[in-house]
Amino acid sequence: MYVTIPTQPSANADVTPLRNAHTIPAEARLKAGSYLYFEGDSVVWLYQVITGVLRLTRMLEDGRRQVISFGYPGDIVGFPSDGLHHTDCDVLVTARLQPYRRSNLECGDGDPELHQKLLQAALREISAMQDHFMMLGRKSAIEKVASFICVLSDRVGRDCGAYRHVELPMSRTDIADFLGLTTETVSRTFTQLRKSKIIAIDNIHTVIILRPTALLALSLGDRE
Repeated sequence: MYVTIPTQPSANADVTPLRNAHTIPAEARLKAGSYLYFEGDSVVWLYQVITGVLRLTRMLEDGRRQVISFGYPGDIVGFPSDGLHHTDCDVLVTARLQPYRRSNLECGDGDPELHQKLLQAALREISAMQDHFMMLGRKSAIEKVASFICVLSDRVGRDCGAYRHVELPMSRTDIADFLGLTTETVSRTFTQLRKSKIIAIDNIHTVIILRPTALLALSLGDRE
C-alpha cells in the first residue's frame, strides 16, 4: 500500500487468491513480529496478503530508516530487483499469505492467466509508487497525513454508526518514516486534525473520521 491519489470511500471487498487452482501452494501464516524476508535475500516467492498487515523497510547507510510501503489484504509483496528482495519485510498484524513462485511472473508458459495477473499487479505497484513519490515531494505535512488516513479509510475503514473507523497498527514513527516526516510532526498533525474535529482518536491505534469531506479536501490541498 502506497499513498496514492485519494478517492471517495468505497466498499471493502473480500480478498481471494489470484488463482483458485489446486496447484497453488498452501497459505503461509506468520505471527506479528516475525519476518517474511530480508533485503538481499534471493526472491523465490511472491506473496499476496490475504489477511493481516506487513511493513516493508530499508535502512540507509547512516542508520536512518525508510518505510517503503505497508502490505494490506489484496497487496502483493516481494517483487524482485535483479532477482533479490530490495526491502526487509516484517509482520505488524498476524498474517495469512498466498505464495506464488517468482517464475510465474517471469514466464507464462506454465500458467498464462496467473502470469498476466502478476504482471498487472507489478505494473499497478509501479504506478502507485510514482503517486507516492509525488506526494512525498509536493505535499505539506497535513496533506500527507490526511492522504494517508484517506487511503486507509478506503482500503480497510469500517462504518460504525455515523462515522468511519480506521485501525492504525503501525506506530507514529512508522507513519513518519513512510511519509518523510518526523515523529513529532506526525503527532502534532494528528492533534491538529483532532482539535479541528475532523477526526477523533479513540486510542493511539484507532482513528474515527468525523468529517470525511473535510479530510479529503485537506488531502487535496484545499484549506478552505
